[in-house]
Amino acid sequence: MITRRNFIISSSMAATAALLLPSFACNAEAKKVGLQLYSLRDTIGGNVKLIIEQVAKAGYGLVETYGFSIKDKFWGLSPNDFKKLLDDNGLTATSGHYGLGSYMVDGNTDELIAAIEAAGILKGEYLTFPWLDPSLRTSIDDYKKIADKLNKAAEMCKKTGLKLAYHNHNFEFIAMGDTNGYETLLKETDKNLVDFEMDLYWVARAGKIPMQLFKEHPGRFKMWHIKDMDKKNPNLNTEVGSGRIDFKPIFAQAKLAGMEHFFVEQENNYYPNELDSIRTSCDYIKKALI
Repeated sequence: MITRRNFIISSSMAATAALLLPSFACNAEAKKVGLQLYSLRDTIGGNVKLIIEQVAKAGYGLVETYGFSIKDKFWGLSPNDFKKLLDDNGLTATSGHYGLGSYMVDGNTDELIAAIEAAGILKGEYLTFPWLDPSLRTSIDDYKKIADKLNKAAEMCKKTGLKLAYHNHNFEFIAMGDTNGYETLLKETDKNLVDFEMDLYWVARAGKIPMQLFKEHPGRFKMWHIKDMDKKNPNLNTEVGSGRIDFKPIFAQAKLAGMEHFFVEQENNYYPNELDSIRTSCDYIKKALI
């Protein structure tokens, strides 16, 4: 039986994973290491150009955006200007986290339409929904309503060539009767329209096993967040390869999961600073995981 302990702590599964990794490595596109730019939220707003240059120099080929709004665009840059900056540094914004304004509350699509337009200009593949306010997720019926809105938003995305994905935290795994919010979203969303971006850190915090979810819902987890858990304090992140999570057996099941892209994310506990931390994570992934 797979337990939370041997998911988080290195185990004999790693040896098996090493043999299976070539089946993942043959996917050239998936070998590009991505970065969720939220990792650099404390510095990117002050000098977007410099930070994007540093991301490319750290070894990344993909980025995932966050924080777009109709008013401020991408840290003051229009989608066209931000796309040029990415192009100049050999980066692709494959996915973006978009808040979508009040869409989940009242169905207002203004921010959703603006996000779809921005993602299209960036030539992205995914518009990713990143977070649910607690007031929206108090029951299974709430999650069914969310799933319905995700399906409708995904239909809008599809018309422009985009795909929609949902990014988890750990609250989706809180038991509600004999199920939970995450299972409800997986079952109630159209698998031909809505994909999932699995945040591996939050899955671990919820005490779940990614490989079990891959087996139960093959092909649904097109993107991952690669975020490690500090060995001393599980509330903190750390550089990939420095924490509790053994990523090798997870990467060994990338094909089953349907994984196409992954993004490093580190929200805190940087050593010695944000840019050095993302470089350390990228180096480890290229050396040990892909």
